[in-house]
Amino acid sequence: MSLVDRDKKHLWHPLTQHKLGTDAIAITKAKDCLLYDDQGNQYIDAIASWYTCMMGHCNEKITSQVTQQMQQLDHCVFAGFTHQPAIELSEALISILPENQQKVFFSDNGSTANEVAIKMALQYHFNRGHKKTTIIALENGFHGDTFGAMSASGLSVYNGPFEEFFIDVQRIPVPNKNNIEQVKDKLIKLVSSNNIAAFIYEPLVQGANAMNMFEGHYLDQLLEICQNHSVVRIADEVMTGFGKTGSYFASDSIQIKPDMLCLSKALTAGLVPMAITSCTQEIYNAFLDDKMEKAFLHAHTYTANPVACSAALAAINLLKTDEIQSNIQAIIKSHKDFDDEIKNHPKIERTRQLGVIYAIDLDIEISRYGKQRNQIFDFFMKQGVYLRPLGKTIYLVPPFVITQNELNKVYQSIRNFLNGFSEK
Repeated sequence: MSLVDRDKKHLWHPLTQHKLGTDAIAITKAKDCLLYDDQGNQYIDAIASWYTCMMGHCNEKITSQVTQQMQQLDHCVFAGFTHQPAIELSEALISILPENQQKVFFSDNGSTANEVAIKMALQYHFNRGHKKTTIIALENGFHGDTFGAMSASGLSVYNGPFEEFFIDVQRIPVPNKNNIEQVKDKLIKLVSSNNIAAFIYEPLVQGANAMNMFEGHYLDQLLEICQNHSVVRIADEVMTGFGKTGSYFASDSIQIKPDMLCLSKALTAGLVPMAITSCTQEIYNAFLDDKMEKAFLHAHTYTANPVACSAALAAINLLKTDEIQSNIQAIIKSHKDFDDEIKNHPKIERTRQLGVIYAIDLDIEISRYGKQRNQIFDFFMKQGVYLRPLGKTIYLVPPFVITQNELNKVYQSIRNFLNGFSEK
């Protein structure tokens, strides 16, 4: 039996309607920016496998460090123990995080990073004797698939069967030049109730919302209101973190810094799962008490796994190199040059870019998932380019190590698509 046939016997894939979906493609190896399937085909990974493998696949500088770590300490419980990889990673993170961040808490993935932050925010107020039970979130945001993170997410396509079980969340529109005063008024009314525990937001880019981008100075105005009303500010940088917006973190471009910051995906350069929720000293201090029940009694079995910590540390060291920083700037310029060429194409509604993130909206209306979206996906795969359109949105988040020739092939595949595209 082929890998695909064996796959169909037992495996249940994410974001897949198996009655309608096509067979999964069996990937057998990956290197740098390329994925290889069991039929000998190769594909440029133009979205870094969901924005994780930003240093390329099987980067030897990362795998060699991880291999060495696996031979020394694979895993140990982090409750009551500590180890050098976690300590060194915390130091490396604090050196590049916004300056108000002082503590890091480990978990497993982007959803749990946000789940931890929401729980921390609720307990922060509880520990200080204030019962605040409502979270504010931006419309159409996405924060993950665990219940707290899902509650804060506004994309109902994912949430329908579970909404009656959600925590209390109030949503406000994404701020822009046309609505900022109305959004501020709504936020002021909400925080004046004195029941708001936290505001969770994706800074500058809402990834799952078709790479919706917005300006930081409008977000700053909302964060200032939250700051003045003791509302905990939670920046979900699971997607935007680690260089994708041009700086280390999207929050670097925003004047008012978050009280908490959630990280995953590119944290370990896609090698192994891990997540971090960082926070200020003030947040941490609210959990210090003679009573055990005021501690943050949350744990994951693989918290601060040494192998994952070593991968993250290697990835951060690479991110800080002149080579990777130069590559980021080269990708940004290439995207801009391509955008200048393509943005007025008659089949394009609009384009947008922030850092290495580039998105195109086609001038049609199609559903997020479905036959027409799948046809677009299949077109690019036949061109040797791996993209995952979000409805009518085609977007790029290429690894920082992508070559100019590989980028040019990605751009050419988009030209080919636009020139042959039909709404039928």
